[in-house]
Amino acid sequence: MGAHMTKPTQVTGKIWPGIRYFCTTRHGGVSAGAYDSMNLGLHVNDDPQAVQQNRARLCDSLPGQPVWLNQVHGTAVLDADAAIGRDAQPYDASVTATPGRVLAILTADCLPVVFGSDKAVGAAHAGWRGLVGGVLENTVKKMQADYGRLPDFAWIGPAISQLAFEVGPEVRQVFLEDDPQVARFFEPHPAHAGKWLADLSGIAAWRLALLGVPHIEQSGLCTYTQEDLFYSYRRSPVTGRIATVIWING
Repeated sequence: MGAHMTKPTQVTGKIWPGIRYFCTTRHGGVSAGAYDSMNLGLHVNDDPQAVQQNRARLCDSLPGQPVWLNQVHGTAVLDADAAIGRDAQPYDASVTATPGRVLAILTADCLPVVFGSDKAVGAAHAGWRGLVGGVLENTVKKMQADYGRLPDFAWIGPAISQLAFEVGPEVRQVFLEDDPQVARFFEPHPAHAGKWLADLSGIAAWRLALLGVPHIEQSGLCTYTQEDLFYSYRRSPVTGRIATVIWING
């Protein structure tokens, strides 16, 4: 019961004036077994009542209920200021200019990426499919189009690291066809011939730099190897989800 009685813990990056963001860990909730203990995903066969209790604990650190998305490894971006209540539709990113409106992304290996400026914030869920498909580009471009400027910063939260993310040659080829310069983010697997180790966080940072985002921070935290802190779908398909949230201080 020790973990169930602790306060939910968080990880975050550099402090930015007027903006709050963090990623939860697996500590501080009430879920049991493989979901121990702060699982925030309702779609992973955990006890729904436990998940709702965990979400209530998360809300203790927030100014309001998060805007949860129906994530599908796609590239669509929700305008959270114009479409509250449309959570049944598939989106993998969201943006807002409303102080106190909390954007949220659920992950268990994929990249959670948050963006901020003095006018707006954004959040994106990027697995390898969403990353190569352009979900980060779509989020940045929507912020620029809707709010008149690029985000000042992006933070790439805890995700599976290159040491743990094995992919086949077909995945590498999809990335190289899109941008040959990302070849340096793939290393041959030392034990599995023909397989590659992919640095998704590095690819994301590279793509964001190409867009002109001036400040890009990688958390350097690995969901796969740091089992004490995070859930990992690749480590165990029966597992929970962490949440990455961001909002403008009201």
